Amino acid sequence: MYWLRKAGCRMDAWQLARETWKEDMARFKTEQKAARKTGKTAESPGPPPTGFTLLPWLLLGMGAFSNLFQGKASNAWIGSVGLLTFNSLYIYVVFRAFDRERREAPSTRAALVLMGAVTCALAIGYGGNWLLFFPLLGLATGAIVRGPWLGKTGLGLTALAGTVACLRDGWNGINIAYGTFLSTMVTAAILSLSEAVRELRAAREELARRAVEKERLRFSRDLHDLLGHTLSVIVVKSEAARRLAHRDLDAALTQVTDIESVGRQALTEIREAVTGYREGSLATELDRARSALTAAGIEPMVRRSGPPLVPQTEVLLGWVVREAVTNAVRHSGADRCEFTLDGTSGRVRLTIADNGNGAPATPPSAGVGGTGLKGLTERLAAAGGSLRAGPAPRGGFTVTAELPVDSELPMAAGLPPAVQLSPATTAPGTD
Repeated sequence: MYWLRKAGCRMDAWQLARETWKEDMARFKTEQKAARKTGKTAESPGPPPTGFTLLPWLLLGMGAFSNLFQGKASNAWIGSVGLLTFNSLYIYVVFRAFDRERREAPSTRAALVLMGAVTCALAIGYGGNWLLFFPLLGLATGAIVRGPWLGKTGLGLTALAGTVACLRDGWNGINIAYGTFLSTMVTAAILSLSEAVRELRAAREELARRAVEKERLRFSRDLHDLLGHTLSVIVVKSEAARRLAHRDLDAALTQVTDIESVGRQALTEIREAVTGYREGSLATELDRARSALTAAGIEPMVRRSGPPLVPQTEVLLGWVVREAVTNAVRHSGADRCEFTLDGTSGRVRLTIADNGNGAPATPPSAGVGGTGLKGLTERLAAAGGSLRAGPAPRGGFTVTAELPVDSELPMAAGLPPAVQLSPATTAPGTD
């Protein structure tokens, strides 16, 4: 009963593979029709890898069966049992050859050795057409034995087949030896290549899936950053306009004008983010930071020294400024915020410190709080830099970013060109 249930499971697995292959073939035919219009070629999925592809070679044993059927073989019962045993072992071995774990199992190797013993016994006892079992043995051996042991095993099996065949059939046994060697090596080469193609295809599909996931993460971070910062500025300036409307109409109109400008700029950035070509500038972000902080009643102070920075470094530091300002406006309760940029020939450091209550945006995780700060930490680390954020010893909250002056934006390594992130779109979102 156990063997029947196991055979039933194997048949179910084969039927599932067959149905999957039919679906792949239907998709291939659809892609092929579409490819004809563009001049491209669609990739055929090929038949499912099962032992059924190796069963037709059992027809090589029809000569032996004919001898038994016509009564030309002595001890027909022994020959029948040997033929049945060989065919059973062959089917057992080839159906286990397409699963790496079962192929390398000791039971499979033992069945292959027993198959070799049966082949030698039948070839020595009967000769003639029975010698053709050696190429079948070579085919099963090539399906099971792959890798560094294939050469030695193939040569040893060829020598054995040649010796037995020459003893029974003279120099004509060389043909049996040649057929055994050829079936062993060709089968191993074809099945190994087929398995490598399947693994490469699966790896390509996995890379494409991960590429889509990374692109979604990148896009969500960009939109989070854009909308979070921009809406925070709009809310702050709207509150300022409401407070000023009753006593200073001109100042209120100035804030409303800034709201309009910020909204238009946000629309432009979102459109550029969708196309994947948004660029950042540290000077632009500092100007926006001054405007947002001033509207929130926070005095901005900027100190900058050192050589000019490359665009990639400015983009990353611009995102640090944006994230720190957003958190300062939302959560700090400060009345002063200092930006200090120190650059040398090797590294650049940006420190943003406020004199607020020192509470991070969210409970800290690994020393850095907030989704935006976590994303920034990952991005700067990928570019060879670092980010530290937390309450300062003398009060307030401090964000410190360090980068090499020639840092590059972290890219999604291994992505196809169609989804490779541009340097302007690898910034994380804000919190």
